[in-house]
Amino acid sequence: MSVHERKLRERAVRERLIVATARELAEQQGWDAVTTRRLAERIEYSQPVLYSHFRGKREIIGAVALEGATEMAAALRAAASAADDPRTRVAALARTYLAFAEHNPAVYDALFQLDGGLAYAQEDTPEPLKDAFAALLETLGEVAGDGVHPGLFTEVFWAALHGLATLIRAGRLPPGDAERRVELLVDRLAVV
Repeated sequence: MSVHERKLRERAVRERLIVATARELAEQQGWDAVTTRRLAERIEYSQPVLYSHFRGKREIIGAVALEGATEMAAALRAAASAADDPRTRVAALARTYLAFAEHNPAVYDALFQLDGGLAYAQEDTPEPLKDAFAALLETLGEVAGDGVHPGLFTEVFWAALHGLATLIRAGRLPPGDAERRVELLVDRLAVV
């Protein structure tokens, strides 16, 4: 291995460490606790080293969002592929989405609440974000109904899921009705 290859590998390891540490800190204490100074201390590198990877917190949030989008897409596809019929796939997808938001609040915030400097729903949208939407579209597109654009239906269904996730996380909805909400969403929106 050449010196250049070794340096590239070491750089990639440091970058993954920064993102993992930021994510861990955000999950434990919230995004306000994630500062470049604190990250530098935790990873035991200087702030200039951290800045050689990311220009600041905004880019770190973006990196966490991209990592989270990849994880979310994989979870959604796994849930949908385990189901036998369209209705069950949609319900599994909805439950998985809501569980992801509940169990990964800092990642969910990085994806959908915070400014990570990422373009959404545009030409230059990063591939992990496009793939997360595609994971929704693959299942939801088949239940959009006649004459309904599958992408548009997916956006509306996703917006309903996001609204539920946000309201549940904020304690604005009673926690005991999660399954009934999923069933209602599937029954009323999906054409199965």
